[in-house]
Parts: sequence; C-alpha cells; structure tokens
Amino acid sequence: MWYLVGAAAAVLTTFGFVPQILKMRRTRSVKDISLLTLVQFSVGVAIWGIYGWHLKDPVIVAANLISLLILLSAIAMYLKYRRATLR
Repeated sequence: MWYLVGAAAAVLTTFGFVPQILKMRRTRSVKDISLLTLVQFSVGVAIWGIYGWHLKDPVIVAANLISLLILLSAIAMYLKYRRATLR
C-alpha cells in the first residue's frame, strides 16, 4: 500500500508543472511566472535526484530526473517568452 502512496506522490509532483507549461505555451506569456520559483524548485529536484542516486533508488532518481527536464523546459520557455514580451 505504501508503495502505491509513494508512486502516486511521485507522479503528481513529477508532472506538477506540466499544466503551467501548457498555459505558458498556449498564451505565450510568462507575465505572472516567477523565475526564482522555477530555479529554486529545479535545484531542489536536482538534490533529490542526487539523494536518490546515493540511496540507489531508481524511483527517486527517475521521478526527479523527469521533473528536472520538465522544469528546465519551463525555464527555457520563460526565457524565450520573456524576451518576446520585452520587445
């Protein structure tokens, strides 16, 4: 049972920023997005991934690696759309 709880938590947090990314892409606006939040969350996720690597826990590593890739795409989108907004 606890494995399912952990798996559900991993899925929800791993894909937690996907709705925001979809909205950023649809509206091409990052006006209300905090770059600091994206960077801070990315650093935290990276540290979790390192911790999972240390524990040799593939679930922690995979969930956080996917999260980091999603967050890095959000940061890239932020930088792209912020430049477009400033023009």
